[in-house]
Amino acid sequence: MTLLPMQWIPVARDAEVGPRPVAVDAGGTPLVVLRPVADGPPVVFADRCPHRLVPLSAASGVDGRLRCAYHGWEFDGSGACVALPSQDGHVPPRADLPLGPRVRVSDGTIYISADDLAATAADPADLLTNEHPGLRRAWHPVALGSELPCRVTLLGDGYDVHTGDDGILHVTPEPFAVTERWGLIWVAPEEPLTELFPDADGDDAAYVGAWLPPVRTPASAGVVADNFLDVAHFPFVHAKTFGAAEEKLVPRYDVSVEPDGCRSIQDQWFDNPEDPGVAAGLRPLKQRRRATYVYRAPFQLLLRLEELDAGAVKTILFFAQPETLTSTRIYTKMLLHGIGGVPDPSAEVVRREVAFEEAVLAEDLALQQAMRLPGLPLRLRDELHVRADLLGVTLRRALAAFVGFTP
Repeated sequence: MTLLPMQWIPVARDAEVGPRPVAVDAGGTPLVVLRPVADGPPVVFADRCPHRLVPLSAASGVDGRLRCAYHGWEFDGSGACVALPSQDGHVPPRADLPLGPRVRVSDGTIYISADDLAATAADPADLLTNEHPGLRRAWHPVALGSELPCRVTLLGDGYDVHTGDDGILHVTPEPFAVTERWGLIWVAPEEPLTELFPDADGDDAAYVGAWLPPVRTPASAGVVADNFLDVAHFPFVHAKTFGAAEEKLVPRYDVSVEPDGCRSIQDQWFDNPEDPGVAAGLRPLKQRRRATYVYRAPFQLLLRLEELDAGAVKTILFFAQPETLTSTRIYTKMLLHGIGGVPDPSAEVVRREVAFEEAVLAEDLALQQAMRLPGLPLRLRDELHVRADLLGVTLRRALAAFVGFTP
């Protein structure tokens, strides 16, 4: 039998590869190439972290390791996961990067074996995208009331929205239902399986409210919702705003499953330099905080942050509009009470809080720009879930049930 010669594909110039990962493409397969040790041989891996499938080309090179930009997982030059910051103890074997293709360097060029590309992990097949037909039976935000009249896009379809002379909302083509809640226009293309949640209407009716300007991301609405519920990415994605002071280790927490969603109440410790009682010597810098996450399918979310010592409360309403396969519009409303030690925060305090939340959201959007998957994987085995991901796992199960996905 005659053996065919091995095929080698050029992927990068050797002089351009150092400790920081470089994104390359080989026959349509996304890869990263890096040199973990100075003057050492280059290595190549599939361009994805096994945890949340975020591209490793967005990672940083730290002491000969790859550090994922999303949750700080670290991998050595062999691909072994050597750090999983959100939990202590044993690192799951599946946390290691799959073996990359064979590599050789010749005449200043890095080549990989074409024969090894078939073993590189393929994209998951079962994704919840922004145009999944199962999302038609849901309420979706489409515009702020202040934006009317306007042309909007939802689930790949276009609608015209305006208020008629009769004061009634009109949408063309006509959906199953339209309503307004929290100053936001909602459309249900078909009969919705679940209602809008009422939480903030009753609990925070007297709070000072403010909308952030709506923003867009190329990530799917499912990925956006998962990011909002994620409690392990703060020290890495939000290091420039609040994350630097957050603990990397995520304590165990509980999640209560509710109809078409879930709720999680987590008591935390945090530094509160903005509390006037700290400057006055009445309270310590490190204080108690209660974080309550509420989720309802498909993309309604709420986070209430209660400062148990200072008495301030910040509620964040967060809604995602699945526009097209490559566009999600995000609406964020803040409800504030007791910020700065007074029941009703001043206009300046509200502006400051909104600006800070915009900066936090911008950090998430920057990472989402690097993501490549057009949807959220619904098959749990396509990602590697750890203890800190309990909210994300519950989200995936709720969404799978909502759209009728059977693994």
